[in-house]
Amino acid sequence: MAKELRQKLGSMEYDGLITGLNPPTRVDGGTIAKLSAAAVYKRGTLLAKSAKDGLLHILGEEPPAAAEGQTADTYAPDCILCDDTEVGTTEDVPVDVYVAGCFDPEKVTVASGYTVTQADKDKLRAYSIIFKAAAPAP
Repeated sequence: MAKELRQKLGSMEYDGLITGLNPPTRVDGGTIAKLSAAAVYKRGTLLAKSAKDGLLHILGEEPPAAAEGQTADTYAPDCILCDDTEVGTTEDVPVDVYVAGCFDPEKVTVASGYTVTQADKDKLRAYSIIFKAAAPAP
């Protein structure tokens, strides 16, 4: 018997994170650094990359203090998390991230108490990540 040519593979609910087609959304891989206390990072978490090891951290998190005689680490805005991800305390976590696209600024998440700055937006724009609020439905 022939297999059904049409079948439902899954479904998705629109969450409003992606708000436009230009620049085109592009997905790549990254690695979130393990945490001191386990947490779940939600889809749309804005991530920053460590200058020292290239690991990702939630934007607004302060890098650890440098040991005497060492250069302090810096975190630069880099990408947006594609899916909810549990980050533990023992291993770094490989994840899918958006490295380009048009996103709603009200739908991204950053560290508690942190506000996305114009400098953050400018840095992300250089990577083709832009922010545009979703248009209201007619």
